[in-house]
Amino acid sequence: MSLPPRIVVVHRRTELADLLARHGTRGQVDFFLSTRGRTLDEVTRRDAADQAALATVSAAIPLDWRRGGVERDDLARFLFAPEDVVVVVGQDGLVANVAKYLDGQPVIGVNPAPGGVLARHAPAAAGRLLRAVVDGTAVAEERTMVEAVSDDGQRLPALNEVYIGHPGHQTARYRIAGLERQASSGVLVGTGTGATGWCGSVWRERGSSVVLPSPTERRLAWFVREAWPSPGTGVECTEGSLTDSPLVIDVESDGLVVFGDGIEQDSVRLGWGQRVEIGRARTTLRLVN
Repeated sequence: MSLPPRIVVVHRRTELADLLARHGTRGQVDFFLSTRGRTLDEVTRRDAADQAALATVSAAIPLDWRRGGVERDDLARFLFAPEDVVVVVGQDGLVANVAKYLDGQPVIGVNPAPGGVLARHAPAAAGRLLRAVVDGTAVAEERTMVEAVSDDGQRLPALNEVYIGHPGHQTARYRIAGLERQASSGVLVGTGTGATGWCGSVWRERGSSVVLPSPTERRLAWFVREAWPSPGTGVECTEGSLTDSPLVIDVESDGLVVFGDGIEQDSVRLGWGQRVEIGRARTTLRLVN
């Protein structure tokens, strides 16, 4: 007899919960917010909307199905099973946060507020979408992910982009693609999903001729941030596209890091002489439409 499906609901603590943990009482939170031109009512309304969305999703899970739940801060310690169906309740960024811990499980992005791109569904749609996924009738979008692999076997996948550079965004030194020694503020390698974020910002700022990939395209785009010329470093190899072959970076300074999707706390540390290869990840994000 097969097990019933397991639905894992991913969420993050609300701003109100964080403020109460920091300041202790609603009165103190109200005072703190007032010093910044904000009100407790505003934060409380968002908290209520988030809680209502979670309640709606929970109620949509049939009683005879298995269920689990995890907060964003605990994702690194949570074990997802291959057969899980993941429901992310929150903003688009939370979908990116959870993507790196998955291996092909379908993801339903539920947004308490309208207008999400990754978390695109209203809470009321959760029940219909869950049944469609379990029945095999749901349509999922395969979003390309990027992954950095160091020569000591460490892997770091991301949905938007990975960054390699100095953790304080100071000068990083390395050889890129076996072609050129560089000194720069770091290197970004991004997907089509990330093309609207950090990589897109760099692309617009420099008026790049690189064609940014679409979210489901297998191609990646890469950019060197603020490379500067010197007798020992060049500025010719600063952008491009990746298809099947990864971008190879040989580290020539100590204390560099690789992190994904802007989460600096979860990073791979690199020392002088190490090599990291950044390319398309072996898995994709299966985002339910």
